[in-house]
Amino acid sequence: MNEAHLKNVIEAALFAAGRPLTVAQLVQLFAEHVRPSADAVRAQLHALAADYAPRGIEMKETASGFRVQVRPALAGEIARLWPERPPRFSRALLETLALIAYRQPITRAEIEAVRGVAVNPNIVKTLLERNWVRVVGQRDVPGHPELLGTTREFLDYFGLKTLDELPPLAQLTAMAEVNLQLDLGEEARARAVEEMHTAPLVLDEDSAEDEEPSAASAAARELVASGPAFEP
Repeated sequence: MNEAHLKNVIEAALFAAGRPLTVAQLVQLFAEHVRPSADAVRAQLHALAADYAPRGIEMKETASGFRVQVRPALAGEIARLWPERPPRFSRALLETLALIAYRQPITRAEIEAVRGVAVNPNIVKTLLERNWVRVVGQRDVPGHPELLGTTREFLDYFGLKTLDELPPLAQLTAMAEVNLQLDLGEEARARAVEEMHTAPLVLDEDSAEDEEPSAASAAARELVASGPAFEP
């Protein structure tokens, strides 16, 4: 097959899909008698990534595959296309999410023990509804509390391929203010790019929580910033 045609089909598919695509999915786009090998597809993905290097878009590999997205460095300018402000997340929600990500599997009681405050049920509800976390089992103790862990969608949203790529909490907080799934085809996703670095954290409707910062809460931020302490 002509390499230029293969490259163009892959590029068009990534723009049209609006979601990450795996190498296997890209291979299946072609008729059987002209179907390229996985290595050929990967070679063209790398070629596209090189083509995009000086441009405003980039190739990104996440847990669910490859996607083409707007470079986060251009967030400030691109955000002006969508004046509607994206949802913001409370610091309590981000601390809870970070503890789940770095210390999973973890129970709600264990999160509360680290943070020093009760976990608002709306926070866990929000994380479950966004499919960033899921119940992965139960702790074998009295009451059998649910164990929480992150999902593939969590990795995709934050532009991560594996849990090994988890950033420090400060970077995770910044990333939460920009949806990295910019596929240039879904306005709702693109609106989330606004004010990645400058906007303050405020409560959204689903994660309102009245609490005073505590020493344990600060310890939680320091704990998750130190990096993962588990085998993904």
